[in-house]
Amino acid sequence: MIDNNEYFVLRKKAVPEVLLRVVRAKRLLESGKAVSVKEATDKAGISRSSFYKYKEDIFPFHDNAKGKTITIISQMDDEPGLLSDLLKIVARYQANILTIHQSIPVNGVASLTLSVEVLEATKDVSKMVKKIEDLSGIHSVKILARE
Repeated sequence: MIDNNEYFVLRKKAVPEVLLRVVRAKRLLESGKAVSVKEATDKAGISRSSFYKYKEDIFPFHDNAKGKTITIISQMDDEPGLLSDLLKIVARYQANILTIHQSIPVNGVASLTLSVEVLEATKDVSKMVKKIEDLSGIHSVKILARE
């Protein structure tokens, strides 16, 4: 049974369209491009009831991550400089590295667990994770936890 207070991290393609439209309506309100919920929901193409039903349950990952700890697990090739390249990405996005644990490589592949603190200065965390995923030698990147 799923606890109603559990959090899940999903890729955008797995999120139902109605929830993406709720996020759009919230952004319209926050940016001042819509002055009322009715106007925002009309522009986003959803009903006000859908907006009110989901508005507290959906938010872009990077919008609410400030001051949080993100734990990422990755499978990576045992190549000189790869960990350094990954850490440079974290530094470029101005996240604070809290812990790093790399396993002993088995068959040329190591597991990396990395915990970072998301600061006020930290740029878009989802883009940071995407940059890490795109590194040559990285097999997988998963967000294990967000606290």
